[in-house]
Amino acid sequence: MSILVNSLAFAFYMLAAVLSRPVPAMASGDAQGGEPGAKPRPERWSTWVMALAWIAQTITFAMVLHGELQPHFGFAQALSVTFWLVAAVYWVESLYYPLQKLRSWICLLAAMSILLSWVFPGTFTPPYGAGPTFALHWAMGIAAYGLFGAAVLHGILLWTAERSLHRGKGAVSGVSRSLPLLTLEKLTYRLAGVGFVLLTASLVFAATFSEELFGKPFEFNHQAVFGIASWLIFAVLMFGRVFLGWRGTRALGWLFGGTVLLMLTYVGSRFVLQVILQR
Repeated sequence: MSILVNSLAFAFYMLAAVLSRPVPAMASGDAQGGEPGAKPRPERWSTWVMALAWIAQTITFAMVLHGELQPHFGFAQALSVTFWLVAAVYWVESLYYPLQKLRSWICLLAAMSILLSWVFPGTFTPPYGAGPTFALHWAMGIAAYGLFGAAVLHGILLWTAERSLHRGKGAVSGVSRSLPLLTLEKLTYRLAGVGFVLLTASLVFAATFSEELFGKPFEFNHQAVFGIASWLIFAVLMFGRVFLGWRGTRALGWLFGGTVLLMLTYVGSRFVLQVILQR
């Protein structure tokens, strides 16, 4: 049953990614047989197909929570949950802002994460993962991953748009004409700000309840070092944005750098253990 639901999620994500590809300019209005300014038909279809993919993936996670599936977890599963949350964030934002350009990339990345979870199934979660304290810590950490992942995708669009403007191109690459760059920038760092709050809470939680979470006192291992280093980079970014007015490539560089370190905290370390060292 889980394989069937996961396969449906993968297929729907891939279909939504294809349907989300840009359509020619003439394929709007009367060319689609609708009102001028209405959404092209493939775009409407991709919206619903992406929703079906997200629901199918949610059902798989619900089966794990209800005990119907063993909670195996590893770097691929972490990526899958992260992009599931990124898709949820995008869905909410798309209700208020024209972010159709992101849909194809999000669906493709979510599909690839599902594929990776089949190839690298991970290991059974240890007993410490069964308690509510661990669940809360895990939820805050994954939520931070998802929000920073969404912020990075927004940041890539912002970086692409700024490059187009500096080159004097008439069209802003990758960004809808009805979405001002200042709005896109505000969305990017709003997501990063909420992610920073959740990351802070997750780190404080891990240090305070280390024995209950992991069965041993808090120690500065590679995961702690990467986690604290990413938190420091995001703290500098938040300070620079609020008090120094950082914008453009300077702020994006800190965002991208902090996210890379954050990915190394769990996904990177698990990848090394599972794939390279095969532990």
